[in-house]
Amino acid sequence: MTRDEVTREGPRRGDTVAQVTDELRRRIHDGRLLPGEKIRQDSLAEELGVSRIPVREALKTLGADGLVRHTMNSGFHVTRLSSEEFDQLYRMRRLLETEVVRAAGTPSPGQIERLRAVNDEMTAAAHHLDLSEMLGHNWEFHFTIFRMSGLDLIITEIERLWNLAMPYMSLFVYDEASRARVIDEHLQVIDLLASGDIDRAVAVLDAHRHDPRPLYIYGERA
Repeated sequence: MTRDEVTREGPRRGDTVAQVTDELRRRIHDGRLLPGEKIRQDSLAEELGVSRIPVREALKTLGADGLVRHTMNSGFHVTRLSSEEFDQLYRMRRLLETEVVRAAGTPSPGQIERLRAVNDEMTAAAHHLDLSEMLGHNWEFHFTIFRMSGLDLIITEIERLWNLAMPYMSLFVYDEASRARVIDEHLQVIDLLASGDIDRAVAVLDAHRHDPRPLYIYGERA
């Protein structure tokens, strides 16, 4: 986001808030803002070339999504999950994601082709060490599968859970072996879905759903 893109706050104030919200969400998702980190509104507004108003409104939006939390006399911090919250989050993900994958059934040839294309784009991003782009394609890959189910209300809840987990999930792309493993497991899932073996696809996705807690110590990179 450039300064020119975010300085117009008159009739385009809503656009400015949306741009600031998207930028903050990207920074949280790709680990530039770490769980537990304080968000300094003044410095962020100056960096983005906006007033504090769109920053504050963006933080309220992200707070409603659970990505940030407000503490009295301390301000906004990136949400840091407790071990108990992690247990609940990953339990909900497993239950809901399994439900939508089973409901989706066997994809059409066109859908399989789309999944292969997304995974190819993810592979290229990994090769160029564009980790933010890789994370975006990883999200697209999984939600392409989820949306095949047509269970939109459940998918909306899965998206909320992914938003909460993304700051931790992003750690896997910093390791070369982990990047290769994610891409390889995607290929396994594609082949199993194409063959109609939904049970094995669900099993691979269960193993693929990494618990990132060992990579974090009190919300900081280990």
